Amino acid sequence: MILHITKRELYDNLNSLRFALTTLLLLALMLTNAIGHLREHPKRIQTYNAAVAESLELLSSHADDSLYKLAQQGPGKLYKKPSPLHFCAEGGDHLLPNIIEGSKPYVYSTGIIGVWQLSYPDANINLKRVGPDVTKVDWAFIIAYVLSLIALLFTFDSISGEREHGTLRLMLANSVPRHTILIGKFLGALISISIPFTLATLVNLLMISTASGVHLNIEAWGRLGIIFFIALLYACFFLAFGLLVSARVQRSAVSLVILLLIWVTFVVFMPSMLASIASELSPSMSADEKWTQYGQMQQEIWDRYNYVAWSEAVDKKTLTAKSAFFTEKAEMIERLNQEYLTSQMAQVQHARSITRASPATLLQHLLESFAGTGFTRHSQFVENVERYARQYREFVVDIDRSDSESFHIIGVREGMTERKVLPAAVPKFEDTLRLSKDFNDSAMEILLLTMFVVLLLSGTYLAFVRVEV
Repeated sequence: MILHITKRELYDNLNSLRFALTTLLLLALMLTNAIGHLREHPKRIQTYNAAVAESLELLSSHADDSLYKLAQQGPGKLYKKPSPLHFCAEGGDHLLPNIIEGSKPYVYSTGIIGVWQLSYPDANINLKRVGPDVTKVDWAFIIAYVLSLIALLFTFDSISGEREHGTLRLMLANSVPRHTILIGKFLGALISISIPFTLATLVNLLMISTASGVHLNIEAWGRLGIIFFIALLYACFFLAFGLLVSARVQRSAVSLVILLLIWVTFVVFMPSMLASIASELSPSMSADEKWTQYGQMQQEIWDRYNYVAWSEAVDKKTLTAKSAFFTEKAEMIERLNQEYLTSQMAQVQHARSITRASPATLLQHLLESFAGTGFTRHSQFVENVERYARQYREFVVDIDRSDSESFHIIGVREGMTERKVLPAAVPKFEDTLRLSKDFNDSAMEILLLTMFVVLLLSGTYLAFVRVEV
């Protein structure tokens, strides 16, 4: 009986005008998305490759000079690799920095030169706009706004329409269980919206995957599969909402008005409202506080090592003191930069935890995570840079220790080995993503979205079994 009701619902939807319009709309949006990605992604890759090549060339020139030059100048600029799945979720990447620099050392008035430290550019994160961006025709926009609205349009009259035409009373008179009717209508609506969405998605991916400027590996296809599943799960949320309202009202027109108000609330207003509340509840360290601490800490270090800056001695004790001065100053700057960055990220994480109450924002977070864009991607980029910085420093120390004639005083030319360093031996930065990590980090949000769907379906069932026909 469930199969029969599902087929009947599917047949009615396939022969409706809304199905044809849905197919045309989704195809048009997905084609627009693919064309835009094919135009922009090769430019991003070209810019990234040119910047990385320039940075590696500079790093090789430092290696050709000496190990001291590597210790002094650092690895240079480290770039975030563009995601091939940028078309799934833009994620506000234009607001996030795509570079972290191993900053050049400070040159003091006495002529001595310090050592490098990591410098984090400020992230211009808009906490008051955390939902899908309506100015970007990416999958996040198509799924969050268009697919959710389509789901409501396919279910607003599923039960109220049957009641108006008298067919619901007839079905119940024939001893058809109410849960059977509900499951059949839910499956019929889900299949009805899955067909045009799947067709549009396949056309989109066919255009992108066959283009020479985009390469999708096995992991990317796995991420796309997860994104497709999340899209259907999100659609189920609004299908369940449509059935719930349709079961509670007498007329289809009233059901449609109520569902449109619910859609505007959950998809349009709720993300912005929750983000505004979150931004007020989670203040971060200000730039003024950062520079105040910087001035205090710098003065303290300078008072302790002032004599070193003016000393021209090359004995081991003086060289060791100079190395300690350089190292402590670089560590102080880097630690302060990390604290400032951590404060910013904690503010964003707090805001994201609050805005999870909105299904549209929850969808945005999930799509960004698996598309390799947005805040989650930026956090992984920072982790990759910090891991590489430790590896780079360990390399310098290990190479210096391999020379028994060296004083092993890092950061001072007279205290380090004079052996040449092969450029190929210097560690190179690789900005990588791991699907397993992204899945583990997003498991709670996937579970939360699933719980929303289950609760709505349960509420729909309870509402339908008690309704008077």
